[in-house]
Amino acid sequence: MPGKTYDAAVVGMGVAGLTAAVTIAEAGLSVALIDRATAPEAGGNTRYTEAFLRMKSVDEVSDDFEERFHGAMGYNVDPAIAGELLYGASRRTAVSKTLNIVDPAVISAWAAAAGPTLKWLQTQGVAFSEASPPFITVSTTRLAPVGGGAALVEALTAKALQHAIDIHYETQAVDLVLDEDGRVAGLRCRSAGRATTIVADQVVLACGGFEGNPEMLSRYVDRANFARPIARGGYYNRGEGIEMALRAGATTSGDFNLFHAEPIDPRSGVAEPALFIFPYGILVNADGKRFTDEAPGRVDATYEAITRRVLEQPGGQAWIILDAGVEDVPNHKLGIRTDQPAIVAQTLEQLAGLLQVPKAALLATVDEFNASCPDPAGFSPLTLDGLRTSDLEVPKSNWSRQIGTGPFKAYPIACANVFTFGGLKVNECGSVIDTGGSVIPGLYAAGEIVGTYFGTYVGSTSVLKGAILGRLSGSDIVAAKR
Repeated sequence: MPGKTYDAAVVGMGVAGLTAAVTIAEAGLSVALIDRATAPEAGGNTRYTEAFLRMKSVDEVSDDFEERFHGAMGYNVDPAIAGELLYGASRRTAVSKTLNIVDPAVISAWAAAAGPTLKWLQTQGVAFSEASPPFITVSTTRLAPVGGGAALVEALTAKALQHAIDIHYETQAVDLVLDEDGRVAGLRCRSAGRATTIVADQVVLACGGFEGNPEMLSRYVDRANFARPIARGGYYNRGEGIEMALRAGATTSGDFNLFHAEPIDPRSGVAEPALFIFPYGILVNADGKRFTDEAPGRVDATYEAITRRVLEQPGGQAWIILDAGVEDVPNHKLGIRTDQPAIVAQTLEQLAGLLQVPKAALLATVDEFNASCPDPAGFSPLTLDGLRTSDLEVPKSNWSRQIGTGPFKAYPIACANVFTFGGLKVNECGSVIDTGGSVIPGLYAAGEIVGTYFGTYVGSTSVLKGAILGRLSGSDIVAAKR
């Protein structure tokens, strides 16, 4: 049955949805905010993340922000079509407007809006500081909200209540309501088994990707059954926002075959039990064999590619093998975020038994690796030291030292699904683009429902993108209403 009429309805209470809702409400407009979680768990992935932001300061994005996005903006793009991106919107064809690529104009708009968005968040009670990421080596600058993503959720939820936003917890958004002209007219929802309709001519979909939907994952992502969501919030992201927008005629963007991969300890049930220590040891699979270069570059820039190789191994898991030399790495415990202890043995033979990997294979792997290691005199754990193995089919490019001094430690490592890459295409204001290259009137998207990444994640941009798009879409709705 029809419910209350609002100026806008926002689906999702992560940073994207909350930013959009509060932006709209502080202009005096009425807002319905919908989240399928209970009140203590609302906030999606944002609640559980440390929320690193690829920023140089509160005013400026990192020096490599646009460069990194432009370096991974799409696959095998037809240059004749991509050339149209240099034109104004009026001169571009529908093909270029719907091309599965991140529009450079959109990235520039995000870069320009990042500083003002963080400044606005400060006015909402959020403080920022230099980040302390779990990476022993880093390749870019980062900030983070004090208190992480949970602080963002709590501060913005408090503002939502101050602005009398109607929050509908334990409510699932099912479909969009469109009028006869194809314009958004409301949102169909379900709560406690009952259907209702929220009437609103502006809707912001900010309900994440589909990492919590096994059926969608099985359609799009290879070996997805071996990669669980990184945190509890991911289980609530089931892709309905993407599917309802597609039914309304939306076009897509991003890599539907991939997700942001992060290395975790599969024994742990805490949020984000990450393991970034592997560059200082070796990785072996269940057969006791190495399968990837553990240290091709700084860990924050390479861990995702390495984690994807872990996913390809038998059972989707592997082992990190370290020896006593890891104690030479300053602050090495930064890279160990699990709450589970290491598996410790005095000899490699004992370790093989504890790990239940073939003893002969593991010993042969370590012997072969040790024989190829260079003189360790140049070992420099906080810089790319170029200590590369020689004559190995699977090389190690940096920090290659023999594994030979006990006690030996091991951690199981698996691939976690932080969020999916495929989603909706939007313009600079966050309006959803249809398959003809026009905006769908009244429909916006913000956060990870917006397809942005191809091949690899641009680190520390997820929460930032969500806040920026929430602010841009909310501001556009306010301008339209006025």
